[in-house]
Amino acid sequence: MTERRDFRNDKNRLWRIVLIALSFLFIVAMLVLPLAQVLHGALERGFPPFLKAVSDPYAVIALKLTLLITAMTVVLNTFFGISAAWAITRFEFRGKGFLITLIDLPFAVSPVIAGLVFIMTFGRLGWAYPFLQDWGIRIVFAIPGMVLATIFVTFPFVGRELIPVLTARGTDEEEAAILMGAGFFRTFWKVTFPHMRWALLYGVILCTARAMGEFGAVSVVSGHLRGKTNTLPLHIEILFKEYHTLQSFGAATILVCAAILILIARNVVESVSKKDDFHRARQGV
Repeated sequence: MTERRDFRNDKNRLWRIVLIALSFLFIVAMLVLPLAQVLHGALERGFPPFLKAVSDPYAVIALKLTLLITAMTVVLNTFFGISAAWAITRFEFRGKGFLITLIDLPFAVSPVIAGLVFIMTFGRLGWAYPFLQDWGIRIVFAIPGMVLATIFVTFPFVGRELIPVLTARGTDEEEAAILMGAGFFRTFWKVTFPHMRWALLYGVILCTARAMGEFGAVSVVSGHLRGKTNTLPLHIEILFKEYHTLQSFGAATILVCAAILILIARNVVESVSKKDDFHRARQGV
């Protein structure tokens, strides 16, 4: 007797191949080819011109400023994210839903609008400008304004990674630790932090990637002062508008390499996190 062919499985296999092929084609067309074009544009005249372009004094200053703003943003957002996630998952209070909405607000607001908000608050027409002027503090067209704009745009990443993890773990272990005499900080480091460390690191990586590539909000509040308030994305835009194609592609290559390294770090963290969760599950932790 001849075996009956399972047409249902054949149809599912066909759809699987089609969907995988379409996914790869989309990724290649939208991601791989543009990035390859950037690398080709940076290296088409050889390595010495590329090295000269990326070692340009303005490019170096822009890179240092980008790293400085990113570092400050990540540190502050990590503190704010942990605080917000802890408050939302460990306490009941009026306005909790509103706080969650505020955390998600940067996802819905255009970065350009965020930059305009800081201009209208701390600029010459803002209500805070007279106070800042009396104390000699400059926010707009200076590094503090750029840091604030970047914090606004990247604020949700750390908190949004921690909230689901802390919610899923519950408070039983922390309450048991407190009943056994452990203080707040000891309970946090010994009980809470081990369960949230991978989510925290994942959120920090996402926040770093977003901060390094931020353009819209920073562009509005920076003033585009070359050598002073130009981050690397702003420097790339200026070079491209001035038809310095090689220099702009060279500077863009730095961001591309940084993005690749961040992507690798994210995948490593995700893989290690899954292995850690598996071992904890086997041990019944």
